[in-house]
Amino acid sequence: MVRGVSELSGLHEIKSMTSSKKRSIPRVQSSAYLDLYMLKKEKDRIEKEVYILEKRKNSMQKRLAGIDAEMKKLEQKEAGERQMNDGETNAAASRKNPAKNWKTMTIKY
Repeated sequence: MVRGVSELSGLHEIKSMTSSKKRSIPRVQSSAYLDLYMLKKEKDRIEKEVYILEKRKNSMQKRLAGIDAEMKKLEQKEAGERQMNDGETNAAASRKNPAKNWKTMTIKY
């Protein structure tokens, strides 16, 4: 199966300084508010992304269902036309003798 560009690991999977729990400055007691704020923002961003992905997934599933229904209709139509054409060609073949339609000629080498 061919992987798409969106399936490759990229920048969105790289851990940030917040997620790796490393700091350039030692922790201070008052930084807990900043940590809470940063985590809240990250949580909101991820929840928004999950909502967008679910919405996109639902629209894709609806489109797939529509494509399947359209394919079934076209396949049924094609099968009906094929049966009609087969019936007509069989009837026409039984009425005509195909050997009479051939013209022959001799070739000398």
